[in-house]
Amino acid sequence: MIRMLDEAVERQEVHGCCTAVKKTLEHIVNSGEDFIPAEYLQTAPDRYARRLLHLDPRQRYSVLVMVWDKDQGTSLHDHAGMWCVECVYRGRIKVTSYSCTGINEGLHQFTPELEVFASPGEAGALIPPFDHHTLANADATPAVTLHVYGGEMRWCDAFVPVEGGYQMVKRELAYTQ
Repeated sequence: MIRMLDEAVERQEVHGCCTAVKKTLEHIVNSGEDFIPAEYLQTAPDRYARRLLHLDPRQRYSVLVMVWDKDQGTSLHDHAGMWCVECVYRGRIKVTSYSCTGINEGLHQFTPELEVFASPGEAGALIPPFDHHTLANADATPAVTLHVYGGEMRWCDAFVPVEGGYQMVKRELAYTQ
């Protein structure tokens, strides 16, 4: 997987890179091979689990495994200006994409654009500025997703719903033990 991802991110154009990474993840997951170690597949009790699987030594990309237990999901968020490709490894994930329609009196305005239920082997790409979305486990059993970012994502902007729109809050991200 790492060799194939290395080749995919060698492309200079972001859209071409995301397309190549997406095809790579779909190919690997659809192969049926279990390649994620068991310790990465454990749920966390209080929130979805976020584990670093690989960090490119040249800092071009990182690969994370996220594990979603029943009723776990994210708030509306962006990807800190990085491209991202996400692929379902196990289970089913609900992805809701949003468009930012403006900022009014300091509050972001968002419109839901697309809701997708993704199953194993299905992947999607997010390229700023079109990278606002929520993810949630769509079923009662755990789900696992692979995320490849254009670097190591240590923070993101989350958007908290308040009266009149969404307040942007910078969130520091950590890995689950």
